[in-house]
Amino acid sequence: MLVGLMGSGKSTVGRLISDALGRPLSDSDPFLRARYGATAAQIAAGHGVAGLHEREAEHVLAELRGEPKVITAAASSVEDPRVRDALRGTLVVWLDAPDAVLTERMRTGDHRPAFPPESVRARREPYFREVADLTFDVSVTTPEEIAAAVLAEMGLPAADHG
Repeated sequence: MLVGLMGSGKSTVGRLISDALGRPLSDSDPFLRARYGATAAQIAAGHGVAGLHEREAEHVLAELRGEPKVITAAASSVEDPRVRDALRGTLVVWLDAPDAVLTERMRTGDHRPAFPPESVRARREPYFREVADLTFDVSVTTPEEIAAAVLAEMGLPAADHG
């Protein structure tokens, strides 16, 4: 399972790991679109931030109960104690970067609500630290390096991406 603030590269790294494992990827953004017919930004606008966060936690809880897969979770999901409890025994990878890097990356998509990294980091960082088994700074580590390290942690050889 991959966690981190918006713009940390969860979807990119998740795809690399799911391809290497031959397992499905369950990404929060497509899950929300498929289940609710709306982006995270649209859900937040229509149902409030609390409504969005409930749906993001639901994504993680539903997918952890299903068949094994790689899950990329919305950052808010770690605030939910049910999610943190459900993550026990799951390999959790925290992707992080300096706030300025995340802010720049967030500009690439309008599907995300405009939550500045510094405002949510203070609230979520303790939860990321609580659940994470591995932590990577994505401003200095490539997605391929992260995927290789995660596979190594699982005792598997890195996939050939060349």
